[in-house]
Amino acid sequence: MLIEIHMLKNYQPTNLNRDDTGAPKTCMFGGVQRGRISSQCLKHSWRTSGLLSDAIGSKQIGVRTRKLPDLVGEALAAKGVKEEYITALQKNLTGIGTKDGKENKDGKTAQVIAYSPEDIQAITDLILEKLENCKTVKDAEKIKAKDLQDILGKNTKRSVTLDMALFGRMVTSDAFADVEAAMQVAHAISTNRVYMESDYFTAVDDLIDGSETETGSAMIGDIDYNSSCYYMYASLDTDKLRENLQYNDDAEEIMKKIVPVLVETMAMTNPSGKQNSFAGHSLPSAVLVECKEKHIPVSYANAFEEPVKPEKGHGLVYGSICALKQECESIAADFGLAVEKRLWFSRDASVSFGEDIAVNCRNFRELLDQIPQV
Repeated sequence: MLIEIHMLKNYQPTNLNRDDTGAPKTCMFGGVQRGRISSQCLKHSWRTSGLLSDAIGSKQIGVRTRKLPDLVGEALAAKGVKEEYITALQKNLTGIGTKDGKENKDGKTAQVIAYSPEDIQAITDLILEKLENCKTVKDAEKIKAKDLQDILGKNTKRSVTLDMALFGRMVTSDAFADVEAAMQVAHAISTNRVYMESDYFTAVDDLIDGSETETGSAMIGDIDYNSSCYYMYASLDTDKLRENLQYNDDAEEIMKKIVPVLVETMAMTNPSGKQNSFAGHSLPSAVLVECKEKHIPVSYANAFEEPVKPEKGHGLVYGSICALKQECESIAADFGLAVEKRLWFSRDASVSFGEDIAVNCRNFRELLDQIPQV
């Protein structure tokens, strides 16, 4: 089954996802500049939000890091391995993740890699096995990353965590299996034309005594921001997800829970960029969930090819909701793509589908409850 999730979120002034200059990311669409939140930013906010781990279990969220030597060192220490042996081994472990196992000088692996608890356990168990034949620290120093990877690569049928199964994993070492993502996530784009603004601010020293020699601000700065209504789109291939979770003991339990949990996570989570400065915490104005047997994903981004503008009596959000609904109806009429179930929730109750097109949900919780098990 293919599950497609369409969502509209309207944000006050924010800087949720910055480019290399510190300004909010943008793109050109429909010939005009739009606000943009990258798919990488969205996925990171979802996988680290805590909502997924609270619902599915913390062991189903992996860790993406270059600090593998530290993780393995902690696991070895818990098994009673002496510190001098751990220190000797950690230097060699920096070569994990590369084809030749070459050591890295900064004490970390050369690449950032997503690890499951089983990956860390497999490396730890293999080292413990090797240490049984080591009588001295110098013997432990001979345990090379290349040798460890060669052995690990002979059996990569280890379970992956839910976030890896959803969003994928790409590695250059045969010690770990590549994971093709079950979920595709689009860059969120604003339904409106974006106008960039800049906040000029000053900070005053609280202990200035008001004399002529101590006047003015203690520092000055500026920060770019914008305000946009974003269209978000993602598609989940549940067959691919089940395949990715095939070595996981809790696979079927996860499959029963995942879609409502995922939709709720997308709805309740916001990127962390500059939140202390802007507190841009928004809930969706509209959510559309479509369930298809045929794997033909369709984004409704073209609903906003012509930027939405506020009109007399109606704001940007209303216009965006109407445009999304109309694009969905137009695609359904023009192409006749089979949809097993279409669920719609709009905070503006006046914007609803005909009953032959979709189930109009009274609130967000009802929409979650209506999502079929996969």
